[in-house]
Order: sequence, then structure tokens, then C-alpha cells
Amino acid sequence: MTNPSFELPATSAVFADSDTGASVPIHLLRSASDIEVISDLSAQQQAWIESCQFKASRRTHLLLPDSEGRISKVLFGVGSHGEAEPCGPSEFLLGDLATKLPEGSYQIGAGFDDKEAAAIAWGLGAYKFSRYKSNAKGQPPNLLLDGDMNGDRIRTITQSVWLGRDLINTPANDMGPDEIEAAASAVATQHGARMNAIIGDQLLAENYPMIHAVGRASRRAPRLLDLTWGNEDAPKVTLVGKGICFDTGGLDLKPASAMLLMKKDMGGAAAALSLANMIMGLGINVRLRLLLAVAENSVSGNAFRPGDVLTTRAGFNVEIGNTDAEGRLVLADALSLADDDKPDVVASFATLTGAARVALGADLPAMFSSDDKLADDIAQAGIKTADPVWRLPFWAGYDRNLEHGVANFNNISEGGFGGAITAALFLKRFVKKSDKYIHFDLYGWRPANKPLGPKGGEPHTARTMLSVIEKIAKK
Repeated sequence: MTNPSFELPATSAVFADSDTGASVPIHLLRSASDIEVISDLSAQQQAWIESCQFKASRRTHLLLPDSEGRISKVLFGVGSHGEAEPCGPSEFLLGDLATKLPEGSYQIGAGFDDKEAAAIAWGLGAYKFSRYKSNAKGQPPNLLLDGDMNGDRIRTITQSVWLGRDLINTPANDMGPDEIEAAASAVATQHGARMNAIIGDQLLAENYPMIHAVGRASRRAPRLLDLTWGNEDAPKVTLVGKGICFDTGGLDLKPASAMLLMKKDMGGAAAALSLANMIMGLGINVRLRLLLAVAENSVSGNAFRPGDVLTTRAGFNVEIGNTDAEGRLVLADALSLADDDKPDVVASFATLTGAARVALGADLPAMFSSDDKLADDIAQAGIKTADPVWRLPFWAGYDRNLEHGVANFNNISEGGFGGAITAALFLKRFVKKSDKYIHFDLYGWRPANKPLGPKGGEPHTARTMLSVIEKIAKK
């Protein structure tokens, strides 16, 4: 069997560098009175606006024809507040038009205060997952990136988010451990990074017993992917991603309804890889390490069992209270490795608990942080980038809920309350040398179409953390 190949997504169809003179301007309006600032409206166009009763209300648009019936302008209403998804500048709503306008070329016109945000929104809103659509055709509208914008940044962020979405959206039969390795290898090759893969029984030889235990029941071998990039003297930033390609729940089998979206259980790895692609693509001055713990939690005669006691890389013995709490097990080994280097910042990304979704819903990942200032920076960045998070505590009082049974501790809490917090506390036990540890418990999925993307996979927190890591790099 040959190793699979992976092509990074291309954004060339939705962005243009040169103006052919045919780009149609899009004017952002917060109220009907803003129409007055568009100086070159003809009498016929003014009459058209009045007859259409266009009020510039939120997420509305109007196409203005010229004297020959061709589109000459687009009016885009964001309303008086204009918050997007539900935060960030109103320019983020422009993503709504990327799939609604007719084929052609467009440019940003009057009314936009943040052109870069608008262009990123366009790129994110234009995303389509059509790999399995045999009848997919047609060209999307494209947006002109003029000299006032950082085109490389816009493209890199867009490509990175598309990458994360592609990984999550691809079904598990085509996105197993081999394919995740191929994707990480493609990213490493593009940026001249070094990557090492520890696969199958080699995990035992090199002391990653938890990753091996979780993945050994699958015919597709588990692995740890280790990517490094950047100046060794720069601030050390280590990203750790949960890459469970499909989660049956193991012997504590999930019901059928709970398995329907389990292709997205590698959403943490997708978010971490998306962020790593942004960091390297933009040349941010950090010493980056990316660790992806990749496995498939399957059922077979050699699957790990409830009640088993497993030894972690760190030397702790963990009793398995539930085989469906496997993500924290694979992350434990990866976090122990991350901690060995004593990075300046360690961040883990995982679709870890249903408890976080019950508490905060699909759009708002839970964020845990051992550093208050860093937590504030992340929360503020989440608002500005329309990639929000909400802080939950590493509440030490719940730590004892893991200490039951016959081993050092259990992989689930006694009593069942505070599931997201106790899962985060489990992970925190494996980060001892690094003062700044962040954990994201994310959903990795958008349940409905929104301006910044369609229903489907989403590498939550990647854009937020890009903003924070850029700030760290400048210190």
C-alpha cells in the first residue's frame, strides 16, 4: 500500500491580484442614509434603490445596474450594529456575499473601515467542500485584493482555515491516521519544517503507551506526529492536537446517533495544523512545535477495556473508567512530551467533552488557562477575529474527583458533574514545567450556514490564537 498524498487547498479562484477594470465595487452601508456618500449614483440607480425599498438592514444586498443592464455596484447592508457571528467588526459579514453574488470580479468600495477583515471574511465565506460532488461546477465570484491589503496574510489565513475544514469534512474512510500524516507532511514540506512520525508498535518502544492503547484496536496504526520549525532562539510555542480520526466510543460503545459526526473527532488536530500553517506561512518569529496524537478508537478483540489500568508516558497509572474518554489519554502522552522542552506556551486543541457543548453551545469553545493575562488576551482576540472563546476554570476543587479507583487516578470524574473542567484538569496534570498552558475544548463543527462559513467542519480558535501568538512573538 502506497502512502496517500495530500494537496493543500488553493484560494486562487476567490481572490484576484490585478484589476482588469471590470471589478464591481461593493459599498458597505449601515443605514439607508449612507447611500448619500456614494457620489456617482445615476438618477436611474437612485430610482431603482427607492423602488426596491432598500434599507441597508443586516445581511441584505442590492445589485445596481448601469445604463446597459450590467451590474455596476453592489450595496451591502449590515444594519446599525453589524456584529458578526455575533462579534467582530461588521466587515466580517461580507462573507455572506461570497456565495450569493453572481460570477464575476468585485472589489471593496466605500464604507469599509477594515479591508483586511472584509477580505478574510470573503475567503472564509466562499469555502465549499465539493470533493464528493460529481456535478460540482461553476466559478465563484472573486474579490480584488488591492494595494491597501496584505494579500499574503489574507491568502494564508484563508488557506489555513480551508485546510482545517477539508480535514474535518472528509469522512473517516478517507481521513485516517495515514491521511492526517500526509496532510501534516504536506504542510511541513511547504514551509521547510522537519517532521517525524512514530507509528504503531514503535509508540511502545519510544514510550507513548496511551496513544498506542487507544489506537491498537484499529487496523490503521496510531501515531504521534512531531513537527518543528523556526528559530531556536525565538519564543517556544507548542501546539498539541487530538487526532481521533473516528470515535466509536470503544467498548463503551456510542449509540448510533452519537457516531454520526465522529469524523470530526480529529477537529483538535485540524485546528492545531491550521494554526501551524498560518504561523509558518506568515513567518512569525517563534520556535514552533506541533504534536498531533493520531488514532482511531475502534472495537476489536484487543481493544482497551473499562477497568484496565494503563501507564502514561509520565509514569502515572490511569484506571479506565470509560473507553469513550479516550481523547484525554492520547493527549496525555503528547503533553508530557511537549512539557519536556519547557515551552513558553503550550496549547492543546481537542473536541474533548460533550459537557463543554452543553454549557456553551456549538459556536463558543471552552478555554482554560493557567495564566490570567494570557487568558484575557485570548478572549479579546476572539472577539476581534469573530472566533470567540469563553473561559472556564481549572477549578482545583474538582481535581480530587479524578482520584478514585485502584490507580493514581481515573480518566473520568466520580459523579459526572463538571465534565469539561475535570477533563481539563486531567490534562493539566501532564504539564508541569511550562507556566503558560492553554486548553481549548472545541466543537470543530458549524451546525448551520453563517457569514464566515457554511455548515460543516471548522478549526475553531485557530484565527484567535494566531493573533495571540503574533503578540507573543513581538515581546
